[in-house]
Amino acid sequence: MPTSRLVRRFSSLAALAGFALAGLAAAASAQTPVKFSLDWKYEGPAAPFLIALDKGYFKDAGLDVTIDTAGGSLEPINRVASGTYDMGFGDINSLIKFVDANPTVPLKAVYMVYNKPAFSIVGRKSLGITAPKDLEGKKLGAPAPDGAWAQWKIFAAANGIDSTKVTVENVGFPVREPMLAAGDVDAITGFSFSSFINLKANGVPADDITVLLMADHGVDLYGNAIFVNPAFAEKNPEAVKGFLAAFNKALKETVADPAAAVEHVTAANPLVAKNVELERLQMAVDQNILTDEVKANGFGAIDSARLGAAIDQIGLTYEFKAKPAAEAVFDPSFLPSADDRKVM
Repeated sequence: MPTSRLVRRFSSLAALAGFALAGLAAAASAQTPVKFSLDWKYEGPAAPFLIALDKGYFKDAGLDVTIDTAGGSLEPINRVASGTYDMGFGDINSLIKFVDANPTVPLKAVYMVYNKPAFSIVGRKSLGITAPKDLEGKKLGAPAPDGAWAQWKIFAAANGIDSTKVTVENVGFPVREPMLAAGDVDAITGFSFSSFINLKANGVPADDITVLLMADHGVDLYGNAIFVNPAFAEKNPEAVKGFLAAFNKALKETVADPAAAVEHVTAANPLVAKNVELERLQMAVDQNILTDEVKANGFGAIDSARLGAAIDQIGLTYEFKAKPAAEAVFDPSFLPSADDRKVM
C-alpha cells in the first residue's frame, strides 16, 4: 500500500477513535450532577437512597448523584436553601417554618417518605414515664436541631402538659440516649426507630422503654420528605423527576425485602450491625412509611386536606408571617405516575 494511502488510513482511524472518545465524553457529561443531603447517618432508613445509588437507578436516570450524611433533619434544609446541595431529605414541618421565615427561598417538598412522622418522646418506665403527663416534674433531654424537639410545643398543647413543669436540657445527639440510659434525664426527644434501638444498645431493657409516638398523641403531622432547591428544579425538572423515579423504585424494593435492603447500609457504613439496622429499618417501614394512607394512595403523595390541617396545627404554637397553603409546600408535579407508586 502506498505510504500516502497508509497515512490517510491511519488518519481516518485516528479521527474515528477521536470521535468515539468525544462521544463517550459527551455521554459522561450528560449525567446531571445532583448533590443530595440525608438527614442523618447511614443507618437502616437510608437504605432506599443507597439502593438507588448502588444498583445504578440514579445513573440510569441520567444522574450523577452524591449522597452525604447530616447531623439532624434541620441541617439538610439549610444546605439545600443555600444552594450548596440540590436536594435533601428532612422534616417537612421544619421546612414549612423555614420557608415562612425565609420567603425568598421557596423550598418545596416533592416526595413524602414518612407518611407518619417518627417524632417521639422516649422515656423509661423505671423513671416514671409511661404517659405524656408523666413528663411534668421530670427532666427532658432534647437536642436543639432535633426534628422531634421542634414539635414539642404541639405535643405539650395536645396532651395538656404544663411546659413550665418540665425541665428541658439541650443535649447533643451523641449523648442523648446514654444520658437517658444513665438516668441523667428522664426522657428524650427523638425519632422512635433511632432512640429505641440506641437505648437498647446502651443496655436498657426493651420492656423498660416507653415510646410515645407523637402521631399517636395528637400531633397530626407528616414527617420527612424529599425536597428540592427551587432554582435547581426550574433548571433541571427532568433530573428531579428522574431522581424520584429511581428512589421510588428503590423504596418499593426496600419495603418488599428489608433484609436485602439493609445490606446496602452495612456496605456504606461497616461500623453498624446488620441486625440492629434491620430492626431500625423495619420499624421505619411499619410505623412511618407503609401506613394505611400509603397502602390506599401509593408512595410519595400527600393528601392536601391533611397537609392543610397539619399547617393549621403548626400555627397553634408557631406564629406564621404568612401561613402557606398546602400547594405552596408540596409540589406533586415531579412524582412518578400513580401506577408506579402503587403498593404491591
